[in-house]
Amino acid sequence: MMADVRIDKWLWAARFFKTRSAAQQAIEGGKVKLNGERTKPAKDVKTGDELAIQIGAYEWTIKVLQLSAQRGPAPVARTLYEESEESRTRRALEVEKRRRFHEPAMARKGRPTKRDRRDLERWQEPE
Repeated sequence: MMADVRIDKWLWAARFFKTRSAAQQAIEGGKVKLNGERTKPAKDVKTGDELAIQIGAYEWTIKVLQLSAQRGPAPVARTLYEESEESRTRRALEVEKRRRFHEPAMARKGRPTKRDRRDLERWQEPE
């Protein structure tokens, strides 16, 4: 049994992030908190630690149950942690909210096109 594992490696092994570098960037960006505090990617995680992980609009609050430095299948990865009931309900509410109230701006990516700009000018000009 392992005594401790780097937090970026554990997040990758638990399948919260596709790559270790993505996990490192999230940790450095303050999206992952270890026991309520910001941390660094090289910090060791131990069993019993609490992690708050924010990915996009979703946030997980989990407790580390097992340690692993190897990425395995998803069913095995789910045994590495336990999510709090409050976290589950909060994420389910966010999913439902996104399903019911679609944000029109989410479909648009990047700068407006020439056509978009002209439509906006036509809409804004007084008649």
